[in-house]
Amino acid sequence: MLAPAALSLLAVMFTDAKERAKAFGIYGAIAGGGSAVGFILGGVLTEYLDWRWTFFVTIPFAIVAAAGAFFVVREPEGGRNRSPLDIPGVVLSTLGLVCLVYGFTRAESDGWGDTTTISLFVAAVVLLLAFVLTEAKVKAPLLPLRVVTDRNRGGVYLSLGIAVIAMFGTFLFLTYYLQVVKGYSPVKSGFCFLPMVAGIMVGSTQIGTRLMTRVPARFLMGSGFLVAGVGLFLLAQLEIGSSYASTVLPALVLLGLGMGTTFNPAMSLPTLGIEPREAGVASAMVNTSQQVGGAIGTALLNTIAASATTLYVQDHIADAATKPQQQLVQLQGVVHGYTNAIWFAVGMLMLAALIALVLINAGHAGSEGVEDEVAVPVVAH
Repeated sequence: MLAPAALSLLAVMFTDAKERAKAFGIYGAIAGGGSAVGFILGGVLTEYLDWRWTFFVTIPFAIVAAAGAFFVVREPEGGRNRSPLDIPGVVLSTLGLVCLVYGFTRAESDGWGDTTTISLFVAAVVLLLAFVLTEAKVKAPLLPLRVVTDRNRGGVYLSLGIAVIAMFGTFLFLTYYLQVVKGYSPVKSGFCFLPMVAGIMVGSTQIGTRLMTRVPARFLMGSGFLVAGVGLFLLAQLEIGSSYASTVLPALVLLGLGMGTTFNPAMSLPTLGIEPREAGVASAMVNTSQQVGGAIGTALLNTIAASATTLYVQDHIADAATKPQQQLVQLQGVVHGYTNAIWFAVGMLMLAALIALVLINAGHAGSEGVEDEVAVPVVAH
């Protein structure tokens, strides 16, 4: 509920090209800064208190944020969608996405051939198809199909979701690698992610903001995904003895710069020129593609990593005569599983770049020309 509300407010309130670019750049930087706090604070709480405090600590943040929203944020005139809530759409979409994500989770633990796993995937397809048919018929759909069938919005949603599949799983593997293989503490692991966060902030506030009004969105997003893919390529070279400075650090910087550069057009383009009453649902689809992609990525890449680790250990454990040698084979198998999954993630980012370059055909995501074409219906509304 929070993410689409915030994005739609930015979309409706900032229509000047340069100001819009700055606004979405700052939004991306704040998101990156928030993730930095999460990595570090999560490590501190886990190491010195208890892992449950990673949940408790959100309460004071939520109170401050809610108070700020109540006293500071003002709803723009004409921005509210007063149509009745599409209950069938809510039920079908929620159940369909739950079945889809849970199906990937079950596949990770019980295998792709498990009866429950297959049943969940079938149910997800049926429910989501029913959702599409329902949205095509009801008078006030939860998700007007024109929002996602537009090639620019659809290109952003699809490419961003696929890219997040790659990113979320990689973050998990890198955390495991730093703590399990390298023996870093939770706090030290949290600080190790700071270069990526710095890259996100620079990519979002400097590169993305400066180029969004000069470079077509497809080139900005496509190049960002490719740069992030190079970062993952470096991580795919990980070994037990790999050093942080020579392998992990440059990979994280490239990941941050690449994804930070894509944030501006990815968040701005879906809401560009849309009617204020539909800005919320267009923004919500950005968030949905990220959340679903993250859930699928974590489960899917974990499945790939676990399978690769199991096969590696089975093939090499017979050659390990002593317990230290067996432990070494286990660690080598774990890293082998991580790198196999990261290679898959590299492919996902290449696919995301291809989709962005092929599907997205809009001009500059914040250019004056595009704004001039779309500003009239927004103002008239």
